[in-house]
Amino acid sequence: NTSRLEGSPTWQHQRDTYGPDATYDDFVAPFDEATATADLDAIAGICSDAGARYVVLTTKHHEGFCLWPTALDHPRKGRYQAGRDLVGDMRQAVLGAGMRMGLYYSGGYDWPYNDALIDNPADTSLAVPYQDDYVGYATAHVQELIHRYEPSVLWNDVCWPSGGDLPALFAEYYNAVPDGVINDRWLQPTAHRGAVSDTIARLGGLLVQHFWSHIPDASRSLTFPATHHYDFRTPEYATFDDIQQKKFEATRGVGHSFGANRNERPEDIVTPTELVRMLVDIVSKNGNLLIGIGPDEHGRIPDIQQAPLRGLGDWMRVNGEAIYGTRPWDIAQATTTEGAGVRFTQKDGQVYAAVLDMPEPAFGIRGVDATGVTEVRLLGIDEPVEWSVDDGMLRVRLPERLPASPAHVLALGTGARPAAQPTA
Repeated sequence: NTSRLEGSPTWQHQRDTYGPDATYDDFVAPFDEATATADLDAIAGICSDAGARYVVLTTKHHEGFCLWPTALDHPRKGRYQAGRDLVGDMRQAVLGAGMRMGLYYSGGYDWPYNDALIDNPADTSLAVPYQDDYVGYATAHVQELIHRYEPSVLWNDVCWPSGGDLPALFAEYYNAVPDGVINDRWLQPTAHRGAVSDTIARLGGLLVQHFWSHIPDASRSLTFPATHHYDFRTPEYATFDDIQQKKFEATRGVGHSFGANRNERPEDIVTPTELVRMLVDIVSKNGNLLIGIGPDEHGRIPDIQQAPLRGLGDWMRVNGEAIYGTRPWDIAQATTTEGAGVRFTQKDGQVYAAVLDMPEPAFGIRGVDATGVTEVRLLGIDEPVEWSVDDGMLRVRLPERLPASPAHVLALGTGARPAAQPTA
């Protein structure tokens, strides 16, 4: 998209590097050459080593190019697909590494189909194709993905074109993959497009653009309108203060992009500490974390992306007990008496308290009635933890030689209860 926006940095880079006549389609041949030998087992290994339990692969993004050998010709471009079955080969690598495979599909956009060019927020809604042949094309694509690859997660982006029979498509998926789940981005916009509705959309887009420009970068997040049926929400770059009633999957890149971006600097990438604390916070509030990474032109994940994943994997190997298979506790967060943040999870009655900052050796945990606590363990440490209960508050003294960690996790057994009132 941005390579066609005259004057944009991407447009300028493409002209300077490949010449003024280069088009997106000119990259298909070098893409096929590079991906023919790409080591997908290595990519799956990076994900597994980071502690991932599932992977979601982009099968078709907004530019319409398919990464599997679809039997369908693109309505405007004919054969428009990778030479290698990247979806099938990645699925094999992911399953072989002991993870589940999910598939992303952009049903809301196919830029070559209607020559869409997104230059402002109004274009985001006007760029959605609504013609009958596109609805049939997108539906047939997803049906191929369902029956060929049986994805554990069916992840649509933006929205779904109007006119399609979504209940039938969902039923087809659940019948093929009984334990599969779908995300929330399947809302079908109105099929009635005209001068009045398009003008209203453009005016609304201009308002959004105006207000968006005044929001600090650190506070920007996206939540897409949801369809009536979904298994989980998918907010982007979002955080929550409280436990969410609906299951959600917080999605974001390791930096500001959902792929390899050579312009991103180390300061643009999350640190291992930030990534660990982000995961703990999300899980405590009923969420999963979908972290976006992308290979470079050689089919390898750049080290700048791998670094935070390695840190996350190191932490998960010690503390995964407090993440895998857990659910939110009665409260999501509290603080220690020394001001460090604490996040809670629970599994089979066992309560876990993750202290997000390097704690002082001795501290109490607010928000917890520890009257019924009979054991306290520090994950990853064999040495016993000194602890006591003072007027219902759990007080802990940690071992002197405590290794550095983005979050130290205390297992509080099955006797912990939320405090009726915040403990002073």
